[in-house]
Amino acid sequence: MFEWLFKYPATAFAKGHIVLLTPWPVWLLALAVLLAAALLYWHIRSNRGFLAGLRPVAIWLLQTALVALLLLLLWHPALSVATLRPQQNVVTVLFDHSRSMALTDQGSVSRLTQAQKLWRDSLAVPLSSRFQVRAYSFGQQLERVADPATLQPDSPATHIGDTLSQVASEASNLPVGAVILMTDGSDNAGGVDADTIARIRQARVPVYTVGFGRETPVSDVEIEEVSLPTRALQQSRLSAQVTFRQFGFAGRKTHVSVKDAGKVVSSQEVTLGADGVSQTESVVFNAGAAGPRAVQITVDPVGGEENTANNALTQLVNVSARKARILYIEGEPRWEYKFLRRAVEDDGSLEIVSMLRTTPNKIYRQGVAGANELESGFPSRAEDLFAYDGLIVGSVEANYFTPVQQDLIRQFADRRGGGVLFLAGRFAFNEGGYAKSPLAEILPVHLTQSQQTFHRDYVSADLTRAGRESVICRLEEGRERSAERWKKMPQMANYQVLGDAKPGAVTLMETLAGGNHRVPLLVTENFGRGRTAVLASAGTWRWQMSQPVADMTHEIFWRQLLRWVVTETPGTVLASTPRQVLSDETKVRLRVEVRDKTYQPVANAKVEAHIVGPENLSDMVTLSPVPSEEGVYTAEYTAEKPGSYLAEISGGTAGSDVVMFRREDGTAETFRTTQNKELLKKLSEQTGGQYYTAGDARKIPGQINFSDAGITTSQTLDLWDMPIVFLLALSLRATEWLLRRKWSVV
Repeated sequence: MFEWLFKYPATAFAKGHIVLLTPWPVWLLALAVLLAAALLYWHIRSNRGFLAGLRPVAIWLLQTALVALLLLLLWHPALSVATLRPQQNVVTVLFDHSRSMALTDQGSVSRLTQAQKLWRDSLAVPLSSRFQVRAYSFGQQLERVADPATLQPDSPATHIGDTLSQVASEASNLPVGAVILMTDGSDNAGGVDADTIARIRQARVPVYTVGFGRETPVSDVEIEEVSLPTRALQQSRLSAQVTFRQFGFAGRKTHVSVKDAGKVVSSQEVTLGADGVSQTESVVFNAGAAGPRAVQITVDPVGGEENTANNALTQLVNVSARKARILYIEGEPRWEYKFLRRAVEDDGSLEIVSMLRTTPNKIYRQGVAGANELESGFPSRAEDLFAYDGLIVGSVEANYFTPVQQDLIRQFADRRGGGVLFLAGRFAFNEGGYAKSPLAEILPVHLTQSQQTFHRDYVSADLTRAGRESVICRLEEGRERSAERWKKMPQMANYQVLGDAKPGAVTLMETLAGGNHRVPLLVTENFGRGRTAVLASAGTWRWQMSQPVADMTHEIFWRQLLRWVVTETPGTVLASTPRQVLSDETKVRLRVEVRDKTYQPVANAKVEAHIVGPENLSDMVTLSPVPSEEGVYTAEYTAEKPGSYLAEISGGTAGSDVVMFRREDGTAETFRTTQNKELLKKLSEQTGGQYYTAGDARKIPGQINFSDAGITTSQTLDLWDMPIVFLLALSLRATEWLLRRKWSVV
C-alpha cells in the first residue's frame, strides 16, 4: 500500500532526503503561500454569504492548503537518494540449513523448502539482473553454495552471530550492498553480539531478514533454563531451579524430575501455567557420594506434545569429598552452642572449630587441628582467618573484635568468598553494638534503633515463600510435606528483633513478635564473592529437646544451613567455564582465578589444565593471563568427541581445582524451534534493513536498490506525480464541496 501511494518503497524515503529542483529560493515559496492565504482570507470575508462563525475559517484553511500544495509542486519536489550501481555490487544471500528448518509446522512443506521456492520463484531472477549474487548456506559453519536447491536441513546447530561476523569480514573487501538472511532465527549460540552488529553498521550493510516457521508452538512443553550449583559437598541437598514454558496444556499437571544415571532420584508435581508464560519450579535432590555427576532435569512429557526432545537438559555437578572447616566464635556458654556442635559432629563434610569465651579472659577451644590453632584468640591475620571456609559469630560484642579483625571478617566474605553466619544472643546485634560498627555493612538486615531486642519468649518459625523453596529449610523431600513438617516444629526458646531485610537479601523465616507484627528470623544475602546470613534466634535447641531422640529435623536444618555457608567458598584456585554443557559445539573456554593465601590475585602464575575425556583422551593445556584482569587466566579448548570431560587445573604453588564440561551432539536444534521473530526484527532494524515474512519477501529486490553500502550513485526521483499528491488535492477540494453543500452555500 505504501509503495502504491508514494510511488517508491519506504526504504527510499528513510534513506533519502527531499530536495526542490527549481532554482527559485524557498523563501519565495513561503512568501507565495502567505500571499495566497491573505488573498483567500480577504476574498472569503468579502463574499462569505451565509457562512457564519468558524465556517469561513474552515473553507479558508482548505483552500489555502490546496493552493500551498499546488505551489509546492511548482517548486518541483524530488527525493535524492543513493542507489546501488547495477552489476557492480554483491548481494549476499544466506540460507539456513539447520535441522529446525526441516520442520513443516503442521504442513507438508518444510521451512527450507519454502525458502528455496521463494528464491526460485521470486528473488533469483530480479536480484541476478541487477546485482552479483553470492549464495551461502549456514548452520554451524558458513559455506558457499552454487545451487541453493541442493541444500538439505542437516546442520546440527544455528550460529547466526558467527555467520554474520564472517559476512562482515567479507564486506570489508567486497562491495556488498545488502545481506538477505533466510532463516527461522532459531539461534542456539547466544544470538548476535554487539560487536558483530557494530561491524555490520560500520560497513553500512543492511541485513534483510526473512522469517520462516510459526512464532508459537501449538502443543509443547520446553525447558528454557536450569539453575543448579556446579559444586556440592557429598550427601548435600541441592535445589534445581527449572524454568520452562508450555503451549496448549494450561492447567494440566506434570512432574519435574531429576535423574541420575537414568534413575529418578527426585520428583515434584507441578501445575502448568498460562500459554507462553515462563514459570520456574524447584526440585530438591540429594547430591550423593563424592564424584562427578551428570544429572538430567526433565519435565515429564504431557500427552499430545509435538516435540518431547526439549523436555530435558543435562547438568553437571562436581560432588566434593573435602571437609569444609567452619570457625565458630561464641561469647558465652549456652545451649545453642552445645546443640549446634552436636548437630554436625557426624557430618563427614563439615568440621566446626570453635572458640568459646567462658570468662572475660579465658577461651575454650574445640575441634582445633593442633595446640597452636587459635592459641592467640580470634585470628588477626588474613592468612589465618582465610584458612577457614565459613565463619559463625555467636553472642559476642562487636568491640570484642579489634578494628583489624572487624575488617578481616568483612573481607572474609567480600574478598575470600566465604560465608558468615550471625546468631542472636544477649551480646549480639543491637545489644552488642553492631549497628555502629563496620560489621553492620555485611549484615543482610538493617538493625533497629532499640537497645532491648533480645527476648526470651517462645516463638514459632514460619516459612516465607522463598523459605518453602529454599534447600536450607527443606526438612522433607517434597515441598508440601516439608511445609507441613515446619508447622509441627516445636517453638524456639527466644528471638531477637531485627529491622527489615536489605535490598537483595532473601528472608526465609519470620515470626510474629509480641503477637502483633512479623519480624525476620532467617535472612540470607550475597556479599562480594561470598555470602552472609543472620539467624535471629538462639533457641533452635528446643527442636531437639522437644522431639523424640531419633528425630533428625534439628540436625537436618543445621547441616543444610552450614552447607549453604561453605559450599560455594572458593579455594585459592577457582576454575570455571561459561557453559558446562556444549550442545552441538566443540569449543569451551576455561577460566581460572589464582590467588595467594590472603586471597589477593596472583600474577605470572604457571597455570595448566590436564584434561581427561572420552576414549581415554588426555590433553595438557596452558592457560594465558588476561591483561585486563589480574590473577585471571584463560584458554580455549576443543572437545573433539562427544562425552564428559574433566579438567584438573594446577595453579602451581597456589593450589589446584577441578572443572567439568560435557559435549552433546544432536540436541541444540531440538530447543527453541519456533521462529525467533524478535531476533530477526531487531537485527534488521539495527542494521538498516527490514524484516519480511515469507509471503511478502518478494518486495526485497526493490528495497535493496536503495542502499548506501557498496558502490552507489546519487539518484533524483520525482515526487510531483505520486498518487498520494493527486488524492490529497482531490480530498481537499472534495471536502470543501461537501462542507459547502452541507451548509447550503454551494
